[in-house]
Amino acid sequence: MDIIEIASAIFTLTLVMDPLGNIPLFITVLKNVDEKRKIKVITRELFIALGIMTFFLFFGKWIVRLLSIDIPSLSVGGGIVLFLIAISMIFPSQHNSFSDSSGSEPFIVPLAIPLVSGPSVLSTILIFNMKDPGNMPTWFMIIFVSWLINVAILSFSSKIASFLGPRGLLAIEKLMGMVLITISVQMLLTGIKRFIVG
Repeated sequence: MDIIEIASAIFTLTLVMDPLGNIPLFITVLKNVDEKRKIKVITRELFIALGIMTFFLFFGKWIVRLLSIDIPSLSVGGGIVLFLIAISMIFPSQHNSFSDSSGSEPFIVPLAIPLVSGPSVLSTILIFNMKDPGNMPTWFMIIFVSWLINVAILSFSSKIASFLGPRGLLAIEKLMGMVLITISVQMLLTGIKRFIVG
């Protein structure tokens, strides 16, 4: 892989993780957690998410083979999931299930799963891996760099939200949604093309 492909993969995975779009959700879920405790909780959840993504990088292909799923199916399925995620970013729902916080400190759900390492992220990682299974160190580096970008953004979620304001966050999320739509359509077309050729 050359540097352009690596940068493209990092950009795509970071977009799929949607750290800016997750800022309002993180703030809502952690609203009842003490300010001094928030950073520790966010760090813990992000490390759990990294562990889940790493697990899927190394063992996801065996799960896929066990289920007899091929690359075109995975590409089309991942593209559909990404498309739906992108649509929800551009046209956000008025009601969000994560906003109903019970007051207890979140653990794994919903921060690590599905906000950071959700179905779309895991599908993207599986597609990356199945396209070039012999390049594990590079794929892990891509996941790790994307994860570090999420750590940097979400660790300062309160400050970023205050700086950008609700309109700024919404505008950036819609822009990222538009970019993600083009990526999802490309994944769909690639999967369909491989199916026809195959």
